[in-house]
Amino acid sequence: MLTKRIIPCLDIKDGRTVKGVNFVNIRDAGDPVELGALYAQQGADELVFLDISATNEKRKTFAALVKDIARHINIPFTVGGGITSVADVAPLLEAGADKVSVNTSAVENPQLIDELSKAFGAQCIVLAIDGRKIDNTWTVHTHGGKHPTEKKLFTWAKEGQERGAGEILFTSMDHDGTKNGFAIDPLSKLHSLLQIPLIASGGAGNMGHFIDAFVLGKADAALAASIFHFGEIKIPDLKTFLKGQKINIR
Repeated sequence: MLTKRIIPCLDIKDGRTVKGVNFVNIRDAGDPVELGALYAQQGADELVFLDISATNEKRKTFAALVKDIARHINIPFTVGGGITSVADVAPLLEAGADKVSVNTSAVENPQLIDELSKAFGAQCIVLAIDGRKIDNTWTVHTHGGKHPTEKKLFTWAKEGQERGAGEILFTSMDHDGTKNGFAIDPLSKLHSLLQIPLIASGGAGNMGHFIDAFVLGKADAALAASIFHFGEIKIPDLKTFLKGQKINIR
């Protein structure tokens, strides 16, 4: 049985870590390199760094920052934001990233997933999906959650897997930053549809929510931001708690 992973997520805007609620009301949370190094020391299994303004402002994720991060941490990390082509990915991997995350660009050009997977291997490609329930249907959103699309969560996740994504990172926009718990029902359904690892994101507020994500949602990893950034939950304490609850954790 694979061990479950704890993944702090650092949303980066203008070189700083930020965090919002339901993708808005963003506030500063610190230096991404310092935070990443701290989480690595505390026992995080992986890290995710997302340049949340890259797509909207038509910028590329800054490879120099990735290089700086790689110098300071010793665990795998994923970077995303503004990746639209195979040419965008090589500099990030060369700078030290282990995986890349695509979202808006993959929705707009699904063939991008095939191209990236073929060029770098499925293990390098994370398909991030931001979803919100509209008229009782989980609908995919792009551009940092600003644009609803015609795509539906479950069919898009399955298509992403078929095209060569190695992992699905599902963020419930309805739960993001609320600290009311992960979106368990869609996670469980995604798990039943997918053969690749599933990362739960959006809504972590207490340690029990991680148990729900792993046991009820069947997620392979759980991602959180504000509870780690603002010191509400410490990663060593969380791992001790989960082990005590018989969760197979690293």
